[in-house]
Amino acid sequence: MEYTRISDANLITEKYMDSILIEERLIDSVVADIKTSFFGAEFDMPVMMPAFSHLKNYNGRPHTGLEEYSMAAKECNILNFCGMMENEQFKKLVDTGAKTVRIVKPYADNGKVRDQMQYAESIGAFGIGMDIDHIFGENGPDVVMGEEMAEQTSEMLRSYVDNTKLPFVIKGVLSVQDAVKSADIGAKAIIVSHHHGRLPYAVPPMMILPKIKEALKGRDVKIIVDCGIAGGADVFKALALGADACAVGRSMLPSLEKDGVEGVKEFIRKVGNELRYIMSFTGFSKVSDIDDSVLYKM
Repeated sequence: MEYTRISDANLITEKYMDSILIEERLIDSVVADIKTSFFGAEFDMPVMMPAFSHLKNYNGRPHTGLEEYSMAAKECNILNFCGMMENEQFKKLVDTGAKTVRIVKPYADNGKVRDQMQYAESIGAFGIGMDIDHIFGENGPDVVMGEEMAEQTSEMLRSYVDNTKLPFVIKGVLSVQDAVKSADIGAKAIIVSHHHGRLPYAVPPMMILPKIKEALKGRDVKIIVDCGIAGGADVFKALALGADACAVGRSMLPSLEKDGVEGVKEFIRKVGNELRYIMSFTGFSKVSDIDDSVLYKM
């Protein structure tokens, strides 16, 4: 396998995920139930939409990719996430009826951060959060779509949490230290992620996940994992290692681009079906029962 500094974290993550094998446990097993709950709501599976930004209209269809995958999230009854966008675009996603968490960038314009969070809450967002792994770029603060980002202290993050009644999610956690700090400031969920390899040689999320799970034991913090989640087997491994749910990302894009809402629905249902199949094959009847006793590392 050839590594480059651009793609190394993704290749390392893929290699690590593929090195985890699964044991069969068939006697007395039943068809598994993949339903789950999150922030007090019931969902059909522990699979979530990614926090994408800036998706265009594909193949001349009237809705943007962001709107299309939000519609699919509503129809599949899974939790929806979205990333960087202006308020009017976010309203279109909320109007699809999907339970949507808005992940706001760490803008240098702190007024914009607060405005977007407050707006999201005012129009019925399911949750809000911040994408901390877009704080830095190669030359200092990151610049995204012409907008400068800024450092975020624990005090700043705590102030966002204190100013909302919604569950707060911190995206881009890849260490026990940041996981514990997230819990300390009152976050209700973290997304364990290296954001498609923004950090060269980033540790695979599933490698650090058990340590994060142990560090957050007894804390009321949900753990979501992304990066390279492409099928039900990936979801199963993450759940077994301590996650509460997984977010798909680039693996969904070909289905979205080609067939829009229907393509995404088909993709998500395949992921859920594979998860159910593997759970049934390993003797776990419910998502909450899954543990790492069936996993083997090559």
